[in-house]
Amino acid sequence: MAHILIVEDERHIAKMIEATLALGGHTSAWCDDGAAAPERVEDGGFDLVLLDVMLPGLDGFAVMEQIRGLNIPVIFLSAMQEVADKVRGLRLGAEDYIAKPFEPLELLARVDVVLRRRGRGTDVLEYGPIRQDLGSHTVTLDGTPVSLSPKEFDLLKVFLQHQNLALSRDRLLSMVWGYEFAGESRTVDIHVQRLRQKLDLADRLVTLPRVGYRLERYQ
Repeated sequence: MAHILIVEDERHIAKMIEATLALGGHTSAWCDDGAAAPERVEDGGFDLVLLDVMLPGLDGFAVMEQIRGLNIPVIFLSAMQEVADKVRGLRLGAEDYIAKPFEPLELLARVDVVLRRRGRGTDVLEYGPIRQDLGSHTVTLDGTPVSLSPKEFDLLKVFLQHQNLALSRDRLLSMVWGYEFAGESRTVDIHVQRLRQKLDLADRLVTLPRVGYRLERYQ
């Protein structure tokens, strides 16, 4: 989907972010030095930069000042959670500011939002014979239109964008129905069963006992 530069000096965090982005279908490269980051951004052909604030060489704010004219979207990742730091990052031109620690699903969701806002995301998700067009709000199975309810459509989108990830019922409720939704987890079960039936996903959309569901990556 997108090629993303991770500017992060802690290797284990960078590797976690790299693995998370790969699950979302993105490729990435890693830079661990703030002083080297502006040149990497300029020469790398990246669609997005994930930029830590506390870096050796130059801090993230200084890096942002140097690359802001390149028109490449930036999301700050930082343990600095003061409102003043967030405001500073956004005023420098960043698209978003995510406080550490963060959940992988949150990172993928925010990356997706920024890419779509910048016109660099994809409006079509494909999974074997399934094709979901987010622009026209249509789904086909082997080229044949499939009628989905709005929530079934949104739930399918979540699964297609998070393949091979274990998703709890509570997480699915919050992502599809909203944090304020007061329904029960049975709602998720019903919608999952409908997706299995309508899209022939009985063997791929698997139940994880006492956890939730996972859509196996299509081989």
